[in-house]
Amino acid sequence: MLMIGIDIGTTNSKVGVFDDTGRMLSQASRQTKLYVHRDASTYFDPLRIWTDVADMIKEAAGKVEAARIVSIGITSMAESGLLLDRRTGEPISEIVPWSDRSSAPQAQLLETEDDPLARFLASGLHPSFKLSLAKILWLKQRDPTVMSHAVWLSVAGYIAYRLTGVMAFDYSLAARTYAFDIRTRTWDKEWLGHLKLPLDLFPEAFPSGHAIGHVTGAANHLGLPRSALVCIGGHDHLCASLAVEALRPGDVYSSMGTAETLVGVMEERGLKSRDYDSKLAFGLHPVEGRMFWMGSNSASGGSVEWARSIMGHPRLTYEAMEQEVVGCGPGPTGILYFPFLTGSGPPEPDANAKAAFIGLTQGHTRGHLCKAVLEGTSYQMERVRETAAGLLEGPMGRIRVTGGGARLASWLRIKAAVSGCMLEVPDIREASMMGAALLGGTGSGIYSSLRKAAASANNARSSKYIPFREEEHSAYRDIYESQYIPISHHLRLRK
Repeated sequence: MLMIGIDIGTTNSKVGVFDDTGRMLSQASRQTKLYVHRDASTYFDPLRIWTDVADMIKEAAGKVEAARIVSIGITSMAESGLLLDRRTGEPISEIVPWSDRSSAPQAQLLETEDDPLARFLASGLHPSFKLSLAKILWLKQRDPTVMSHAVWLSVAGYIAYRLTGVMAFDYSLAARTYAFDIRTRTWDKEWLGHLKLPLDLFPEAFPSGHAIGHVTGAANHLGLPRSALVCIGGHDHLCASLAVEALRPGDVYSSMGTAETLVGVMEERGLKSRDYDSKLAFGLHPVEGRMFWMGSNSASGGSVEWARSIMGHPRLTYEAMEQEVVGCGPGPTGILYFPFLTGSGPPEPDANAKAAFIGLTQGHTRGHLCKAVLEGTSYQMERVRETAAGLLEGPMGRIRVTGGGARLASWLRIKAAVSGCMLEVPDIREASMMGAALLGGTGSGIYSSLRKAAASANNARSSKYIPFREEEHSAYRDIYESQYIPISHHLRLRK
């Protein structure tokens, strides 16, 4: 039996075919093209997204025995979505990216419309321009008429709809809208009514991996069997954590991309005021009885790319950067880098925070600056990890790492030394797409549970482990506590 995984990402979209051991048999990819309006707002074209996905399905399925395909699981960028006309199913808006800041005024409005703590206890979220509800209010402000027959879908939900004709959400993506009550697993209609939004704005929400229907008449066109079940997937980071088997309370997964995100697993429980104070986000994990916490640095990998671009002509390769960093020798550089190129995230979110180098001397080289960037981004993610650790009732385990940043061995060593945690780098490609496939495989009955799906896919997979030396950890810890944390407070612009 074979499974398809679909991953609609911010930069690239991919479709892969996997067997029930998690081995990828074929893959197709396309750029996720971002368009810009004259007013500088950005969007994705839903018809192009669907056309690209359809082409990728045909390409990937054409390389295997397509009759053996049993399931399709879908994951996507979290908060992005669009409005459809519920009568016709046609788009009545473009796909609004999570990264578009046009909805910042609406996020400020949401903060004043209800007590932020009460809203957090229901949703697990803090008001942000990224959240779907802010995007919806922005669309309504531009054209109030669009709401009369509108339904909001995530990008994953839109692809599922095009495949099945069924409109649906999964819990993990619903939990990124700011309109979903994670306590009751229902849409908060009282909140929607207060905001003068249609009470039926969102379709029914299901557990991640729920089978919503078979592939419709599009099956022949796509080269798929009509028996293939489409399963509503989930948040891309959560799908990736499933693929690397980060499922137990205390497990932590790090996605090292342009933005770096830490995702941790915890037992399901009611949220508290101290969770709110952490500024982390919380939601429902695909594994029943589990929740997740999440925190990120929006310019972690972005800082590395920035350093590569300005410190080399031509641009520094990863190999050259690695050599420069290794040439500095072990231990801290003595330079503090604060990675706030696009503001700062939890535990002290501030859109106006600025990046900085502090502690430069004549003796520092390009290699020291490169290493300082790796150190500073590691310090900032340690703030996220340390904040989450203070909320957990049990110990925090090793950190599983995937993403482009994992190619820099020196960065991984610094991260381990700063955190005092063992890092595990699984030998896995396309973790989010594989996780989506595993969700689909579970929803279609290939696996009896998500735990068994993850275990089956990881049985024969090897991992690389990154330890730390105690003396190096002690040196980094001293700088982190005595310099990085205190100075970072002063880099935030006060209103």
